[in-house]
Amino acid sequence: MHFPSFLRPRALAVVAIAAFAGAALAQGGYPNKTITIVVPYPAGGSNDTFARQVAKELGDQLKQPVIIDNRPGASGNTGTGQVAKAAPDGYTLVAVSSSMTTNAAVQSKLPFDPVKGLAPVAMFAKGPFIVAVNNEFPARTPAELIAAIKAKPGQYNYASSGSGSVNQFGTELLKAKVGDLQIAHIPYKGMGPAVTDLVGNQTQLLISSGPSLLPMVRAGKLRAVGITSLKPSPIAPDLTPISTAVPGYEFELWWGLLAPAGTPPDVVAKLNGAVNQILAKPEISASFLREGAIATPLTPAQFGAVIADDVERWKKLAKQQNITAD
Repeated sequence: MHFPSFLRPRALAVVAIAAFAGAALAQGGYPNKTITIVVPYPAGGSNDTFARQVAKELGDQLKQPVIIDNRPGASGNTGTGQVAKAAPDGYTLVAVSSSMTTNAAVQSKLPFDPVKGLAPVAMFAKGPFIVAVNNEFPARTPAELIAAIKAKPGQYNYASSGSGSVNQFGTELLKAKVGDLQIAHIPYKGMGPAVTDLVGNQTQLLISSGPSLLPMVRAGKLRAVGITSLKPSPIAPDLTPISTAVPGYEFELWWGLLAPAGTPPDVVAKLNGAVNQILAKPEISASFLREGAIATPLTPAQFGAVIADDVERWKKLAKQQNITAD
């Protein structure tokens, strides 16, 4: 479009105002097309389960389709990195867990910045881990667990789903809190073989999620000696917090929704409000509880603070306890 020179400044100003108004109008109409939630893990895991439940409800609330796109790879880093590079328009989101922050503690070259490269939208839930031992291990309470390991330093092993996994972080945090707890780490390629060897007494301790351990506990094949929440949890109300024997010990996994950095604040606020309304539904809370988690509505700022604090916390622990990735 061509304007005479004496009209050009005014015309450009009008064009700029019109463009701003058009963008604001489009933004105010969000959403007006399909929203994709990337799950950076295979179907069937906790990230996938929670994301699918939220996606269905979110679609109903926003009157637009919300679809799940599983993009597994590199311990969740592949799909998360792709979303970090997506257009910051609120139409491509990613469902992550706190394993994103433990990954950041042991992997120096992630394809995204977990704090600055993604915009916190909403937390879905938090859940403690179960502390389990095999049936031959001489402990039934948190205090007895610590005493038994101390009585035979270096003679017991603990299992994890891999080096740098959340299971390892949870156990190494326990060792750091106690200070002189000598128990060796045996990493496995996944939770299945780790649980199998715990039952078979190849290892003696495993800290993992309720869904991973409670079925074996209820079947009498493992013994649960405590829970990693600071206080008793509705996940397993009969279990005593490990903090009763190790003051200050707390380890909980969280799940939540992120967007690319730069996503408009009002779009983030709309998504946050919708997710928090979903979490308030009794049927959603009950469903999450069955999966070993408690619905936890937060503001984007509160969720962002959790992520930043976790990244810093796990980096310090990884350095202190020499935790490395596979």
